[in-house]
Parts: sequence; C-alpha cells; structure tokens
Amino acid sequence: MKLVECVPNFSEGRDKKILDAIAAAITSVKNITMLDVDPGADTNRTVVTFVGPPEAAVEAAFRGIAKAAELIDMSKHSGAHARHGATDVCPFVPVSEMTMDECVELARKLGRRVGDELGIPVYLYEHAASKPEWSNLAVVRKGEYEALPAKMKDPQWKPDFGPQVFNAKSGVVTIGAREFLIAYNINLNTRDKKKAHDIALSIRESGRFERDSKGKVKRDANGEKLRVQGLFTNCKAVGWFIDEYMRAQISMNLTNFKITPPHIVLEKVRDLAAQSGIQVTGSELVGLIPKEAMILAATYYLERLGESCGLPERMLMETTIQSMGLNDLGPFDLDEKIIEYAIARKDALVAMKINDFADELSTDSPAPGGGSVAALCAALSGGLSAMVGNLTAGKKGYEGVDAEVKQIAVEGQGIKDRALAAIDSDTDAFYEMMDAARLPKKTEADKAARNAAIQQSTKNAILAPLETLQIAWEGVQLAERIAAVGNANALSDAGVAAINACAAAKGAHLNIQINMSGVDDEAWKRDISAKADGLLKQTEDVAVAVEHTVRQKIAAQA
Repeated sequence: MKLVECVPNFSEGRDKKILDAIAAAITSVKNITMLDVDPGADTNRTVVTFVGPPEAAVEAAFRGIAKAAELIDMSKHSGAHARHGATDVCPFVPVSEMTMDECVELARKLGRRVGDELGIPVYLYEHAASKPEWSNLAVVRKGEYEALPAKMKDPQWKPDFGPQVFNAKSGVVTIGAREFLIAYNINLNTRDKKKAHDIALSIRESGRFERDSKGKVKRDANGEKLRVQGLFTNCKAVGWFIDEYMRAQISMNLTNFKITPPHIVLEKVRDLAAQSGIQVTGSELVGLIPKEAMILAATYYLERLGESCGLPERMLMETTIQSMGLNDLGPFDLDEKIIEYAIARKDALVAMKINDFADELSTDSPAPGGGSVAALCAALSGGLSAMVGNLTAGKKGYEGVDAEVKQIAVEGQGIKDRALAAIDSDTDAFYEMMDAARLPKKTEADKAARNAAIQQSTKNAILAPLETLQIAWEGVQLAERIAAVGNANALSDAGVAAINACAAAKGAHLNIQINMSGVDDEAWKRDISAKADGLLKQTEDVAVAVEHTVRQKIAAQA
C-alpha cells in the first residue's frame, strides 16, 4: 500500500483550541492517521505528523493549511523558532511504496492548490525545489516573516505558486519533499560524554576540525578552519550523557536511511568504540521507523550469519531488535515503533484468527467473499513455496541450490504478504461499490456523480481480483521453481503451493467476470478481460504441469 508521511509545522504552540481545530481538519479526511501533535510554547510552533495514502495526504494537508490560514495571524506572532508563515513548512516523506519523485509531485499539487484557492504565496524546497538554492530551507526562509514585504517586490523571489503579494495574515507556505528522518541513539557502557562525542565527531557528516600535533586547529590560506570529513553522509551526531540511563549515548539524526542506514552506522560505532575499550550495549529508536529500514537491517544480519532471509516480517523485525539491541533501555513494541504497524487497521480481515475469518465468511454478510478467499489461497501458495525453500536451505545434498532456494523463500514471503493485503483490498472494493450505489440521485447532477462513482468503484472491484490473479500467476511460477530444486521430503508442499495458486487464479477470475456487466467502457472491459483470461490460462497450465511432476516424483520415491 502506498503511504506518505506529511509533517506540517504551524506557527502556533500555545492556543490549544487552534491546534485542536487544525488537527480536526486534518483527520477529517478518510484514511488519515494522526501520529503526533507536538506543540512548543517557547517556540510558539507545533509539529504535526500524519500518515495516509498519497491523495488523502494532499487533501489533509490542504485542509490543515486552510484552517491555519483562518485561525493564525502572523502579524501578531512571535516565537523562538524561525518562521515565515502560519503554516511554515509542509514536507511530504515517502514511507511505503512511494518514490521521492512521487512525493515531489504531491508537493507541487498541494502548492498549486494552496496558491490558487487560498491565495497564499508558496515556495517549494528540498527535493521539490525549483531552484538549486531553494533546496535549503534556511535560504528560502532567510529574514523570516519580517522580510516578506520586500521579497514580494523582488522578481528574484517570485513564488512557485500563488500571488507575489504580501499576505500579512498568513505569510507564505514552504512545501517540499524530503527523506524520512530517523532519530537514533547508540548506548555506551561509559559515563564519559567526551568519549561519546569523540565517536560522534568521527561518524557525522560535518566531521571535526583538523588539528596539528599540538592539538591546535589548522586553518587554510584564508584563515578558515579546516575540517576532516566524517564517515557518513546524511548523519548528524553528538555525544551526551543521559542521567535517566546513567550512561553516555551517541545521539543521531539520520536524514536518509537508504544511503546511511542505522545498522551500518551501528556496526562502525561498535568498531570505533572497541578501539577505545568502550562497549556498545545496545541502541535506542526515538519515535517511529519505516518497516523497510528494519527489514534492510534484518537482511544484513541474516546474510552475515549465512541464514535464509525468507522469513515472515515480524521474525525479520525480531532479528533486527536483537542484533541492534533496540530493547536495551526498554521493550521495543513493533506495533508502536513501526509506522506501517502503528497505523494498521484494527478491523482488518487479515488480522483475524482463522476460525474467526471462517465464521465471518459463513454468515449472510456479502463480504468477505470469494475474492478474499482467492487472495487467501494465493497467500498460502506463497507461504508454502517459502517454507519449502527454507526447508531446503542449508541442507546436506542441496548445497548447489542454496542461494536459489533462499531467494525463492524471500520471493515466497513477498507473494504471501501482497496476497494477504489483497484479502482486505477485495472486500474494501466491494464496500466502495455499495457506498457508490447509496449516493443521492435526486437531481441530474446527483445522478451523474452517482453513476461516475459506480463506474469507478466497479472498475476497482475488478482491478482488486485482477491483482490477486497476477499474484497467483507469480505464485504458481514460484511453486514450479521450488518443485524442481526443493527438498524431496517437501515435494507435496510444492505441489499444494501450485494447486492453491491455481485455485486463487480461478477464484479471482470469477470475481472479475461477475462485475464486468456493471462497466460501460467496452474498450476497458475488452482489455482487462483479455489480460485476465491470459493470466488464468497460463496459471492453470503451469499448475497442472507442476502437480503432474510432483506426483511422478512422489511415485518414484515409493
């Protein structure tokens, strides 16, 4: 599922009624989850963090900016933090299945709307910046609110969107796209702050001042202090002593975990600390972290161990927790610390116990139905292929296929997870159709809007099982691969994986067919039907071949 984080900063940190109104405006958008509202009285500024699907995030951000423009008067604002607008900054951050380019497009879309509909000047910054120098927020915000009257008369400061007119009440909004920031601390078995800070100087991007043999800072020909570059880019670090824990820590902000992941920094700190006789006792995550970062760490440690990475997500997470000592200072709750888990729906079908799901399935409720069951079959297929891969990895006699079966296990887990998500997607699509059918139809405009909603929701109800059908096709191919090289003692499981993939494909295909009559777009119907028919035929053919091969091999072993 595509998820984006949005972190608008509002120039109000003292009036709870205003902050509550802004938060309510944001959360009034469907599928938006509020993660944090952090006000500061001294700074007179509040940082809001919420997560949701891309389009919902743009809508929520717009409503928050509009409410702030209504309630905050910048001409009367004062505070310790730099600021130049009622909504000072509003960055989009990719969390799950989102690229930075997509977040840049969200920033532009929001900026255009704020400029056009609210009449507020908008500048784009960081990855969304229209000028290289504007990628730095400090440059865009130079002079703060008080500099805006002059900027609005300077052609060099023409906003990216909105009028170049001084808006005394709202100021300007700076909208951007940036990477996820991970606040991460490494715990040491020393109380010496200086030792912790010395390591921090070695790892942080800005490094340390270069010194001569006498400890004096070196300077260049212009008298500027020379610096030794730190080991990691996208890393800000400092050493400090924490009274609560009675130990020193290296405290970091990692501004791009895809370039500088926490686990790689940790391993380097372990090396540096050991050179000074210091022991790293563990580490601490402040705030939340994307699932991807945890899985990257788990993959790193499992590969170092020579073990299979084709494990369920939560087992991968536990590997990361143990390897990085994330529970050193207290329990590490996955459902609170992992963004995707923290915002997961509590009523999701996929979270049900098997007996509860089967019971719900058996009632007179129309959903969940055959589409969700088809997705479940696809998940079982991927899980079985992963299992056979894991049962083969590291086993005597299978050394020649070890790398291949480990990769199959990883792919099987991916198929399983995508199919599990499809269980709820299929049911959600059905309820979307029901909601569309209940829309008003009193006027001609109502009827047109209702028909458009029905058409779109019906297409979505077809695309959901089409995704399951695609997953089933990938699943049966994986079953074919593991049946050919997997552990002979698990041959039957590979066969069952193929059979379940075929059942998933057939079930998904039926759900596609039954909804086709509700679509008016004949060209779209032909295109989707041809694709679905082709996927079904391919899946059936491979499933039959795999089952036949497995039965022959089992018979030969008898």
